[in-house]
Amino acid sequence: MATDTLQQDDLGALAKLRVKDFLQHFQMIKQGAESKIYRGHFLGKPTIVKERFPKSYRHSALDKKLTHRRTVQEVRSILRCRKAGIATPVVYFVDYNASCMYLEDLVGAITVRDYVASVQKSKQDTEQLFPLAEKIGLILARMHDEDVVHGDLTTSNMMIRQPEKQFSLVLIDFGLSFISALPEDKGVDLYVLEKAFLSSHPNTESVFQVILTSYSSASKKSAPVIKKLDEVKQRGRKRSMVG
Repeated sequence: MATDTLQQDDLGALAKLRVKDFLQHFQMIKQGAESKIYRGHFLGKPTIVKERFPKSYRHSALDKKLTHRRTVQEVRSILRCRKAGIATPVVYFVDYNASCMYLEDLVGAITVRDYVASVQKSKQDTEQLFPLAEKIGLILARMHDEDVVHGDLTTSNMMIRQPEKQFSLVLIDFGLSFISALPEDKGVDLYVLEKAFLSSHPNTESVFQVILTSYSSASKKSAPVIKKLDEVKQRGRKRSMVG
């Protein structure tokens, strides 16, 4: 057993060294609390590489187990969405020993956050955002009907492919995702989005209401989810009042 563990550790160390050398040809574009994001080319295709790095504050064995589990869950969620016709980046390759994912780079796409901000900056009526909001509600309904909970729904984690006017949406960053059929989990997912949406884009309450209306119309399981969303919002208000 101990020998097997040592062999796995050696494989992991070798994989990380190999990947570190390979990623020298990539450009690091972002580093978060969980991972580093690189941009480059893999097999001749524009590629984003997500590398999860070790957490020094955690026991190494526990860290490896958690990192592996999160990588597996992220891939599983992406593939489950794609199977249901929900647009996500294509997964080109996964190196579990090095905790690296090689994903399609959505060249030319912009975030929903940037698109909404540009509409607001140009002083256009917020009703211009209603068609986009309907698309968002539809894609989230499909995702939740597949029992995929994103875990980090923000307008930065939704991309719009070119041409923008068609509102071809792609969901990204499933790093905190998980599979759950519970209305509570899905309600919290929508609550996270609502908080992020309204804080990033002030005076868009009507736009978010269109998202919820579209979601309710498209989802077969929306009634208990919206009910849980309302309950979560009420708990949030009570906590704010108590301080």
